[in-house]
Amino acid sequence: MRFGPVPVENAPGAISAHTIRAGEVVVKKGSIIAEETALRLKQAGIQTVIAARLDPGDVGEDEAALRLAEALAGENVAVERPFTGRSNLYAKRTGLLVVNKGIVDRVNAVDEAITAATLPMYRPVVGGEMVGTVKIIPYATARPILDQALALTGVQGKALWVVPYVRRQIAVVSTLLPGLKPSVVTKTLNVMQKRLDPAGGKIIAERRVPHETEALWCELAGLATSDAELIVIFGASAISDRNDVIPVAIEQAGGLVERLGMPVDPGNLLLTGSLCGKPVIGAPGCARSPKENGFDWVLQRFLADVPITHTDIATLGVGGLLVEIGSRQQPRTGGERIEKEIWSEGGASEDEA
Repeated sequence: MRFGPVPVENAPGAISAHTIRAGEVVVKKGSIIAEETALRLKQAGIQTVIAARLDPGDVGEDEAALRLAEALAGENVAVERPFTGRSNLYAKRTGLLVVNKGIVDRVNAVDEAITAATLPMYRPVVGGEMVGTVKIIPYATARPILDQALALTGVQGKALWVVPYVRRQIAVVSTLLPGLKPSVVTKTLNVMQKRLDPAGGKIIAERRVPHETEALWCELAGLATSDAELIVIFGASAISDRNDVIPVAIEQAGGLVERLGMPVDPGNLLLTGSLCGKPVIGAPGCARSPKENGFDWVLQRFLADVPITHTDIATLGVGGLLVEIGSRQQPRTGGERIEKEIWSEGGASEDEA
């Protein structure tokens, strides 16, 4: 593609790089300059225009954007008709957006002329919501560059797709201690239901048991054979160790504790596991609040039946420092601030995350 100043008499057929206004003549940016328009510009005193002209083998911005967007779009993702070198991608239905970051990164590394952007990985989306966009920066790109980007999608598969929610029947177990007010449990259930609403989920079983291992595992054993597709446990006291009440109760009921703790704050003290093929979440205390926390990230993936393993959780640290929840019993701040070049190794406070 050739780009730069062009004598106005040589401009017909070229693409105007900028909007031109000369008297009553207006040439919009990105439009092809017609012969009559060039003549009128010259009559208005315009000698040169900044324009682009495609070379043989170049692919126009709209065609390039559309072809790349279609190559990136996976299941339940629609591609919009391109305009000004941009083609947007939209969710066809409500669900969880899954992104192959490797493909997107490699496409963006091919050439500065090509850009692709998406919403964050594992973002809940609704039908009609924009989930990505492809933008060709110049007015055209060389065919070999576009072919290189398209080849990346062909080898590795689609880059983004929407997974519908499939788990809609949820069981919630709350453990109780003398200091826990019934109103707190009621509020927790209301917050939980609101989290489930966008996914079409419903609490079909709600149980309250003493914060004791035997009472809890007996309740869990019963829920293991129920219609519940996901079990969430809200402890009256935060889980402090794998030998604490909740993880031990899960194992005694025949379940497995996959991971205790996650590098997301609020949400550090979250447990993931399984029981008779059903996912189990030991919710951190911050999950009683409607504000976003690590619990939301795990819950959404389980609702969409998108696996989240021990290793997956371990990678959540970058970006895992979320907005503080004011109602937390033990917020992250409160210790003496250390302003030294060498930090002490200890001093971590207990955190009801």
